[in-house]
Amino acid sequence: MAEGIFIGGAGAERELPEWLRLDRANRHGLIAGATGTGKTVTLQILAEGFSAAGVPVVLSDVKGDLSGLAAAGRSDFRLHEAFAKRAAAIGLSDYSYNAFPVTFWDVFGHQGHALRTTIAEMGPLLLARLLELNEVQEGVLNVAFRVADDQGLPLLDLDDLRALLAWVGNNRGELSLQFGHVAPASLGAIQRRLLMLETQGAAMFFGEPALDLADLMRTDNQGRGQINILAADALMGAPRLYASVLLWLLSELFETLPEVGDEDRPRLVFFFDEAHLLFDNAPRVLVEKVEQVARLIRSKGVGVYFVTQNPDDIPGDVLGQLGNRVQHALRAFTARDRQALARAAETYRPNPAFDIADAIRDVGVGEAVTSMLTEKAAPGIAQRTLIRPPSSQLGPIAPELRNSLIAASQMAGKYDHAIDRDSAHEILARRAAEAARAAEAMDHEAEDREFRRARRYSGSGRAPARSRRQSPDSIGAALGQALVKELSGTTGKRLVRGLLGGLFKGR
Repeated sequence: MAEGIFIGGAGAERELPEWLRLDRANRHGLIAGATGTGKTVTLQILAEGFSAAGVPVVLSDVKGDLSGLAAAGRSDFRLHEAFAKRAAAIGLSDYSYNAFPVTFWDVFGHQGHALRTTIAEMGPLLLARLLELNEVQEGVLNVAFRVADDQGLPLLDLDDLRALLAWVGNNRGELSLQFGHVAPASLGAIQRRLLMLETQGAAMFFGEPALDLADLMRTDNQGRGQINILAADALMGAPRLYASVLLWLLSELFETLPEVGDEDRPRLVFFFDEAHLLFDNAPRVLVEKVEQVARLIRSKGVGVYFVTQNPDDIPGDVLGQLGNRVQHALRAFTARDRQALARAAETYRPNPAFDIADAIRDVGVGEAVTSMLTEKAAPGIAQRTLIRPPSSQLGPIAPELRNSLIAASQMAGKYDHAIDRDSAHEILARRAAEAARAAEAMDHEAEDREFRRARRYSGSGRAPARSRRQSPDSIGAALGQALVKELSGTTGKRLVRGLLGGLFKGR
């Protein structure tokens, strides 16, 4: 068969060992099961397998356990005897302990290199989802992004977006004529949501230097794929931010990478842990776009693997695209649980040797019902599989080792310090100052004309003609008209946004 990743076997009483074919790994996958059934270990051994095959990996570490990928398992570890016994039972004759190349990332910059993007690159759709905006508020946010694009205003961080929204509020009358009603209440709601987002620490996520995707797609000097671990234990305190960060990464990959079709192995594999957070209370339009990205991104050589407790957490249209499946135990204590179990069993190709629903309910920790795509991309017959033991350390590494790996990383120094370059906040501040100076100069000029006119008519017995000095209101109207005229054209080429609202990298 083609090259693959050994998932596990089943001992003498069952039929076949289970392999994930590398040439079908870009057809996406699912790792599901109740808490404590072994999903994290399955994710770990898949990450090891992809790395060993030269495929870079991106995954989130929601419990802090996956940092163990950076260290070899220990022969004196308390589970060593159980691991050796499992390896012998499934025919893993060359089982050994190994460390893998790992790069640590962290949105908050504490447990890894800082992971950043700009407001413009995230785009209005994902930002509206992150801010939990309603349809009207999302429309106002789209107007703000359109103004920024047309005006050539770089939106890099939260200060830029706040400044832009304030400008939109001050000019909402003129903008409403061009784009439709811009409600002050909607602007206020967006500003309040931005403040809430900032208190959750999101300000550190927006800014520069923004992530270069090439830094996620590296191999080491032995040809092993780099495993990029996003620290998500603290990030899970803001679940919308967590889901938006991972969806933004997926969107960036989709918009940036060229079409390559089906190759002998993926260019990159992306694991989305706690996947239900992506879809919980998500608007239908976002779910449809995620479905579209999942369908199309495989042609760019990217495999996406959703990790969740229950397959029902994934919308049906997305679930139908997940060809490689590892289903750990589901418990069926209630009628609803039993219905979910039956639905999960129906998605597998039957095996006459056992009842799939019974197997999903009865498999033990470290065991799963598996189905991998065949050479013809058809679902394989369901198997009861004992998952292979990991070669890397089970559980987290010591903080001292983590810090030393971060310091020795090729990314050290590249993303550690934020850069605050000239952007919308500074540009709009200068424009406001220039407008204020212009208004003041017009005021002084009008006063000078009034004074000269008064002197000319002094002693003539006639009252001076009424001054035509412009009122502050008329000055503001003139400035507003000038700004609308400026908005009617673009200062440069309009930026093009992709499927999920982010900027095309070829801009």
